[in-house]
Amino acid sequence: MALSHDDLWPRAGSWPAFAAGDDADAVLLGVPTWRTSLSPTGAHATPAAVREALTRYSATLMGPPAIDLGAALRVLDAGDVREPDGDAGIAETVAQVRRVSDAARLVIALGGDNALTYPVARGARATGLITIDAHFDLRDGVSNGSPVRRLVEDAPEGERIDPARIVQIGIADFANSAAYAARAAEWGIRVITLDEVRHRGIDDVVAEATSIAGAGAAARIHLDVDVDAADRAAAPGCPASIPGGFAAWELRVLVRSIVADPRVVSADIAEVDATADTDDMRTVRLAALCVLEMLAALTTR
Repeated sequence: MALSHDDLWPRAGSWPAFAAGDDADAVLLGVPTWRTSLSPTGAHATPAAVREALTRYSATLMGPPAIDLGAALRVLDAGDVREPDGDAGIAETVAQVRRVSDAARLVIALGGDNALTYPVARGARATGLITIDAHFDLRDGVSNGSPVRRLVEDAPEGERIDPARIVQIGIADFANSAAYAARAAEWGIRVITLDEVRHRGIDDVVAEATSIAGAGAAARIHLDVDVDAADRAAAPGCPASIPGGFAAWELRVLVRSIVADPRVVSADIAEVDATADTDDMRTVRLAALCVLEMLAALTTR
């Protein structure tokens, strides 16, 4: 069914295409990784689904005063990386992210599975990393379970991220192994579990995370938003989401609070399988709201 039209109720999404020479506050880029996923996924269908879901929302913050993001920000869309998996796809993704990163305050990469974090963070020249994720993503090999390890060990010299500048928020019980927990501790990664977030509060956790990931001169933080950190009731379209994860509002507040830090130059939204979502597309819609939370954060910088 076609969406209604009202000149006084502008919809989000459908932003102009990015072109060489453009400057923007934010640029979207689809990075539909899926071929190395540890579980069957149709995550390659998700960037298009998120773009469609964005049009179901307005781009207005209630304030007060109310702010129309469409008027306050210049948002552009750079389309999709055609084939982001494999060595050639990684190289192409790095190049495309680098191109748009040079023109925007924030690059928002629409995944795809979590494999996209590796090339997107590299393309954005990230020096620090914050993940919102139920999982460590420190596995050996090449998969959607390995991007954090790959950024530490596999990236070319000069593009690796010091694990002392990595913060992982939302790591959950019964979703990881003791061996990978030990690897995170050995490397000096700051792990803030789901329980710790709820005990301390979001503001306190975000202050610590941005301080660690943003340490050093000319710091550049990449934010990885793995939507499977959310409760399975809110994110049934994430293959690895579990009951008891972040409520949708908690995930949204975390995203906005982190991106409000001007050292955050790039972000990705990962692990949503649009082909496995519920009929109401609640997971895809939550991912779209995370995009809008990122844009809202830009207006507060």
